[in-house]
Amino acid sequence: MQLTVDLTFPATIDDVATMLADESFVRWRAQRSTGSVNGVVEQADVTGTAEDGFTVVVRRTLPTDIIPVQARPLVGAHLEIRQAEAWEAASEGRRTGTVAVEILGAPVRVTGTSILAALPDGDTRLTYTGDVRATVPLFGAVIEEAAVAAVRTTLETEAEAGRDWLAGRRSGTA
Repeated sequence: MQLTVDLTFPATIDDVATMLADESFVRWRAQRSTGSVNGVVEQADVTGTAEDGFTVVVRRTLPTDIIPVQARPLVGAHLEIRQAEAWEAASEGRRTGTVAVEILGAPVRVTGTSILAALPDGDTRLTYTGDVRATVPLFGAVIEEAAVAAVRTTLETEAEAGRDWLAGRRSGTA
């Protein structure tokens, strides 16, 4: 199942890339999005730099009550979600990256691309485009739909965190 999410930030590409490569921001945004569903951030790491390219890895544990009831027996008492993003250095006024989200112990995987592009008003658009796959007979489509909704909600929550970070609203910073 295809997924496209467009997010907008009131900042330049360089400012958004610097934010996305900031380990303090990565942990803070993960805690904000995970805390809303009583989850725990197990890992939030950044390697590299905004100038040269960077990789972000976030690992979270979430309760299974966020997935369809028919899929819960397949995953146990909690979900461990690993999200990895690899961003290239800026090229021709934009930045591109790849993203992968795995739900460990569950047959769901999200793979795709991410693009930062300048908007005419000076803002920056972050577009995630990906493919969501669940390899479960009979319930695959239901699980994919739930995963698409969960990924979209998480990305929108993280974008809200990004806009707050850029505006200096950082209460609860780790």
